[in-house]
Amino acid sequence: MSYIDVKQVAFAYDKEQVLTNISFTVNPGEFVILTGENGAAKSTLLKLILGLLKVKQGQIVVQTKNQFGQKMLIGYAPQQIASFNVGFPSQVYELVASGRYPNGRWFKKLDAHDKEHIEKALKSVGMWEMRHKKIGDLSGGQKQRIFLARLFATDPDIFILDEPTTGMDSKSRKQFYDLLKHSCQHHQKAVLMVTHEDGLLDTYVDKHIHLVREENLPWRCFSMTSCKERS
Repeated sequence: MSYIDVKQVAFAYDKEQVLTNISFTVNPGEFVILTGENGAAKSTLLKLILGLLKVKQGQIVVQTKNQFGQKMLIGYAPQQIASFNVGFPSQVYELVASGRYPNGRWFKKLDAHDKEHIEKALKSVGMWEMRHKKIGDLSGGQKQRIFLARLFATDPDIFILDEPTTGMDSKSRKQFYDLLKHSCQHHQKAVLMVTHEDGLLDTYVDKHIHLVREENLPWRCFSMTSCKERS
């Protein structure tokens, strides 16, 4: 069972072809990275998977139920997520904790499991020590981290992440990748992440999808010619 199945996908903005011949799967328990040079339409591909853009050719299937037969939950972190208006008078802990109130649980008290999840999420992005800070007092990079922590707190089945570690130091990035890998190995989550750090992720990833420029086609057209899977 594949959570995401991309089959021979092509896409163009008006008449400008940007993607062609893209095929891959993302399965439960897999940590998948997506790389390519600047302009390789990596973010476009994520938006196609999420249904924010319409496929011109081919097919993308995203399962509606997870492997346990429950409703599929997708957690998406776009680029520059910290640009979201965070001027409201909330503390870091409160914002991340709000990720534990999906599906009508707004009036249910947080239990020990919820609090453990929140703490792990904040520690994974190096923000536990700042949990009592007001969001408006944080830098752009710190806001990026707390929104990622909130995404973890929602406990999605699929993480779709577009360069999520922007603004993180090396220690925070390692903690973040460790939590992603733990989520895949022990909780059968699926991760699809756009990144420029492919060399640093060799010990973490199960599959590496690389977009390269197609010869004899417009310069903005990219295809998938590399898909390395860990044996």
